[in-house]
Amino acid sequence: MADFFQGAGTSPAVPFRLIVTGGGTGGHTYPALTAVRTLQARLAAAGRPLDVLWVGTASGLEARVAAAEGIPFVEVATGKIRRSKNPLKLVSPANVKDMTNVPRGVSQARRIVADFRPDVVLATGGYVAVPVGLAAKLCRRPLVVHEQTVRLGLANKALARAAAVFAVSSESTLALLPEAARASAVVTGNPVRPEVLVGQAEKAVEALSLTGFDRSLPTVYVTGGAQGSAQINQTVGGILPWLLGHANVIHQCGEANLSAMRELAATLPPALAARYYLTGFVGSELPDVLALADVVISRSGAGTIAELTALGKAAVFIPLASSAGNEQAHNARHLQDAGAAVALLDEVSPASLQAAVGPLLTDGVRRAGVAERARAHGRPDAAERLVDAVLSAVGQPSGR
Repeated sequence: MADFFQGAGTSPAVPFRLIVTGGGTGGHTYPALTAVRTLQARLAAAGRPLDVLWVGTASGLEARVAAAEGIPFVEVATGKIRRSKNPLKLVSPANVKDMTNVPRGVSQARRIVADFRPDVVLATGGYVAVPVGLAAKLCRRPLVVHEQTVRLGLANKALARAAAVFAVSSESTLALLPEAARASAVVTGNPVRPEVLVGQAEKAVEALSLTGFDRSLPTVYVTGGAQGSAQINQTVGGILPWLLGHANVIHQCGEANLSAMRELAATLPPALAARYYLTGFVGSELPDVLALADVVISRSGAGTIAELTALGKAAVFIPLASSAGNEQAHNARHLQDAGAAVALLDEVSPASLQAAVGPLLTDGVRRAGVAERARAHGRPDAAERLVDAVLSAVGQPSGR
């Protein structure tokens, strides 16, 4: 491995220069941010600064995240290819218009990469990663691609042969890579925010004033993501009295759904209502809520799965049917097949949810077994592994 830290000591250290690209959603953006933070800490410990530039789209989540973190940001054009089983729809006006943006984006990205002269380009997926990744290859700068899901996203599939290192979150993904890219592949896992790993259950009890919770019962955390999920809320609402008869429940329903769920909660008997904490949003308390939870009912996005497996949590997944390439269903099925989760892959109804979550609540041994198998799939050190991959790429050719 190259001497990345040369210059530490009495003379000024040479900055490590990184371009990071990827975004559109939190699933692509937050792993990139965690990797940047981890790399910065690794370099700082050795006395070397990091110069980082985030390349993305102004309308994407990555622009807001970069601004909040004080990371310089520059925009490039990009185009989204809309999936369809009908080949005629692939040449729809929207697709054709977007595809014309790709060469323009590559041209813009090529100028950015040539001017910035990064030691490495890190791409974490999303359509904006394609022009930047191709520009890295054209400028002969090593490209590290990171895939968060079990199946390859379209953007990362397009960049596989351009990568000096292709990092995947699951060993199951290796077989899906083009043969030419497998030699450069490493299994890192999906970076998890470090604060998620250090939550304390008692802090959640105190912060949320969960004085009515019966600590002899398991605690269930229900979440549909930051915006909430009407489907999950309605399904849980259909079994809420039964659920509260077996568990304490923390339910993050989304601000838009709060009024409707409050109306339902108002019909609960006082003894059950005392074990139900309803909120529109869980913020800084999330690590502590996860520490308290024995069972989680949620979607099965890559970030959620990375966090729950790193923590070793028993989970019931309700995949988002409209996720790109049906990736959430694939993620959930992958863990269910390993006995590391339960997934509602067909019918989603109060009855099917009750049948799925019931055994986890009434059988502590079974719940512990699912949690332990989930932990076996987790990689809490994924960010460090991805940083290893980034550093190992320095000086490597930009792909095959």
